[in-house]
Amino acid sequence: MPLDMLASLVFLVASFVFSMLGMGGSQLYIPILYWLGMNFKHEAIPLGLLLNIATSASAAITYYRHGLIRVRLAIPFALTMILCAPIGAFINFKVSTKLVILVFALFTLAGAFLAATNWKPKKKVESKKAELILGVTAGSILGLVVGFAGRGGGAMIVPILLMSGLEAKAAAATSSLIVTCAAVSAFLGHLPRAHFYPVLSIATIAAVLVGSQAGSRLMAGRMKPKGVRYIFATVLFLVAILLLKDVF
Repeated sequence: MPLDMLASLVFLVASFVFSMLGMGGSQLYIPILYWLGMNFKHEAIPLGLLLNIATSASAAITYYRHGLIRVRLAIPFALTMILCAPIGAFINFKVSTKLVILVFALFTLAGAFLAATNWKPKKKVESKKAELILGVTAGSILGLVVGFAGRGGGAMIVPILLMSGLEAKAAAATSSLIVTCAAVSAFLGHLPRAHFYPVLSIATIAAVLVGSQAGSRLMAGRMKPKGVRYIFATVLFLVAILLLKDVF
């Protein structure tokens, strides 16, 4: 099977799942592109981020139409991630590929743990001040990691939103908007040294747009995310372990 067709089929399924969870999917797209033979820093990360943008933006449109996005919380979160992501991307250019893969793997592992445990707080973040503090502090830290490791950040954003007290659908919807903004910033940071394969890029972007629309519409309607969350945590854990094997 041709590479572009194989990648498109895999990403079609992945985008369907990730869009339901409010995540862009770069935590899976990038390792797959790397294992398919792409250069991790200059080919896999840029294309993975572009696919991340397509997935999360497509899902965000659907969630916004259903009134599920907490815009007041999303704006400070997204803005601080946008400001910090290029700094992380700049640091990426100065270090070895193995270190980038290591950070990517550890961040993926942390996301798997948080998704699996689904810890909930006793008090919800509801006031404007609390939402602003959460958005700025968490957004700044995650923005650096997003830019450095080429991540959309959804694997950590969604658990943080769940821990702040948001319901699953609202967390997924709000995350999709935050992830889109952060991924655009991170993508622009990596763009100067990026290399793309046109046919593969077009085929995979088309696939994730179809998958993300299907997944987000199902989630916004009647989907119960508990089962998908456990599957997602398992996939992230396996990806992290395989990446750590490449480092050590």
